[in-house]
Formats: sequence, structure tokens, C-alpha cells
Amino acid sequence: EIVAEPELGEIYTGKVVKTVDFGAFVNFLGARDGLVHISEMKNERVAQTTDVCKEGDMVKVKVIGFDDRGKVKLSMKRVDQETGADLEAEAAGDKAE
Repeated sequence: EIVAEPELGEIYTGKVVKTVDFGAFVNFLGARDGLVHISEMKNERVAQTTDVCKEGDMVKVKVIGFDDRGKVKLSMKRVDQETGADLEAEAAGDKAE
């Protein structure tokens, strides 16, 4: 069985599997979970994780790094939640046509 490895900078659709005070755990690529820290949910300050998402929600996430234990760090605010577009690439004027 081939298990895909998450790639830095790639955007995936995932499912919120757990919300905690400091963020949300999102399952993507079938068997991978990653953390969207509360600071990576929206550009504005988020008071509570559940203001943005709840368990079972489908969200678009960008892989922004890996911690020292290999856990995947994800961002929601860097991805257009409607279209899945990479907002960082657009901001850089790097529109792929």
C-alpha cells in the first residue's frame, strides 16, 4: 500500500477530526493528520477554534512545515477556502495560468 507523503507548500482538502483550544486537527491524504494552529486559521485574531470550524467540516489546508517530531503543520488562512487557491502565490504575483 502506497501512503502519500504530504509535500511542503501543497494544498489538500481535509476533514476536521478534532478541535482543541490551540487549533484543529485535520485528516488529509487518507491517513495523515496535521494541526492547523489557531494563528493559521484566519488573518484576523480567532478567539476560539470553533468560531472557524468544527469537527466534520471539510477545509482546505496548505502544508507549511513539519515539527521536530515529523508532525505536519497546516494553514487554512493561506488558502482561499472557497476555491482552494494558494493566497500566498497570488500575493506574490505568481499566478500560474
